[in-house]
Amino acid sequence: MGWNFGDILDAVEGVLPQDSPAFIHGDRTISLGEARQATNNMARALIARGAVPGDKIAIYMRTRPEYLMAVAAGWKARLTHVNVNYRYTPEEVWYIFDNSDAQTVVYASEFRDAVAQIRPRLPGVKTWVEVSSDGKVADFAERFEDLAAEGNGGPLDIQRSGDDQFFIYTGGTTGMPKGVMWAHNDLREITLAAARRMGPVPETLEALAEHARNIGPQGRVLPAPPLMHGTGLLTGMGVMMTGGTVITLEGAAFDAEELLDNVDRHKPQMLVIVGDSFGKPILNALNDNPGRWDVSSVAMIVSSGVMWSQEVKQGLLEHMPAAILSDAFSSSEALGMGQSMMAKGMEVQTAKFAIGERCRVFDEDDNPVEPGSGVPGIIAIGPPNPVGYYKDEEKTARTFRTIGGVRYSIPGDWCIVEPDGTLTLLGRGNACINTAGEKVFPEEVEEALKTHPSVEDALVVGLPDEKWGQAVTGVVTLSAGADLDEAALRTHVRAALAGYKTPKRIVVADRDIRAANGKADYPAARASAEAQLA
Repeated sequence: MGWNFGDILDAVEGVLPQDSPAFIHGDRTISLGEARQATNNMARALIARGAVPGDKIAIYMRTRPEYLMAVAAGWKARLTHVNVNYRYTPEEVWYIFDNSDAQTVVYASEFRDAVAQIRPRLPGVKTWVEVSSDGKVADFAERFEDLAAEGNGGPLDIQRSGDDQFFIYTGGTTGMPKGVMWAHNDLREITLAAARRMGPVPETLEALAEHARNIGPQGRVLPAPPLMHGTGLLTGMGVMMTGGTVITLEGAAFDAEELLDNVDRHKPQMLVIVGDSFGKPILNALNDNPGRWDVSSVAMIVSSGVMWSQEVKQGLLEHMPAAILSDAFSSSEALGMGQSMMAKGMEVQTAKFAIGERCRVFDEDDNPVEPGSGVPGIIAIGPPNPVGYYKDEEKTARTFRTIGGVRYSIPGDWCIVEPDGTLTLLGRGNACINTAGEKVFPEEVEEALKTHPSVEDALVVGLPDEKWGQAVTGVVTLSAGADLDEAALRTHVRAALAGYKTPKRIVVADRDIRAANGKADYPAARASAEAQLA
């Protein structure tokens, strides 16, 4: 039947010490035994409330243990995980619930008002579960703790499948998020393939249980990015399935000092960050406070999704000289495209990656790009790959293409293949902006700008920014007689979209930003913004 995450949890949880910590969140510690009973009970309770295999469980909360516990309950009940960006406006959240056909929603009480606002338009959601710190929940919802306590905590007696699905919602070229559909078995095989390169791995559930019994819980990880995003979620899931400990931060926004306080107190072996957006604040805090934190426990820092510069890596290694830095080149629909490893004393060029073993580079005519040719190529990664995008056959056909009899995932990343076979990343073929780990697609922001009466036309670009990685920047042409009111335009966009999509700056175009055929001229828009904001 293939690997299933619910089966893996059952196998591992049953043989490890029940008092070992599964989750640490501030002063809260949840033991493996407590997490096991709570997730088994919740899975059974969701089934009792009408959930059937394949139904979607959407999770709408900031990072906290209940996020991963809801994920685990969903696996055990054969439900499909749907991540929800808690920074979205209510209308954007409604889109995710509606597009995913969510049957169950687990949300935090801080988002109760947003849920109440959109709930009448979501008849497909049958079960609402609220995570509340004061015990009070909406009259249409049930308490997370009540479902977690409902039953004897024993494993479910159901047969699961490796074809059970796991969704990761990510941005699409139209600006609307798309649900990337992964089968449990395929995600697991990617992990096992990497482990097999280092030695034998358990190939059956029985062998996995025996392995867990012999070596015990496997390490502690502190994922700094939100669990609603793939980087934090996938690494947290991996440790959860080994019976290790996931340490989560309490702050509503990333705080480098909070992270370092947790490293000093709880001694994780692995940190998970998102490039310079997280690495720079951590490095600055360490430089500004010499000797304040003991970071000697950190053996590895893992990053994915945003550029991680050589300078920041070198600085971090001065404080953690024994650590290995793993810079992964991946996306939600293409895991394992490349990797860059760095240790103290090494120099690794920024945005340069060793090509993954499933990765190939093709030109625009689907011909392989030869190393050292200097020909820009588009990166493709072979199976195992996602099933496709949920309810989007057109985008599935564009992204997942068969070349030479092999089905590849081709999300749109371009590179140069160096003579030694490594990849130097050039960027996405589309104009996607990555700001502090969040993907922003220009078209969505452009449309919001153009609904303001003073704006005739608009393009949006990402400009390099030390804090954000890329700063969302609007370039507008004004309606006849209108003057630029940058603050008013930003407020207008903020009312329609999540805050991180709001342009940091808006300028009036000093040149044409449309080509003669009416298509967007992004290079011209970028040049206009750079000239005025330099």
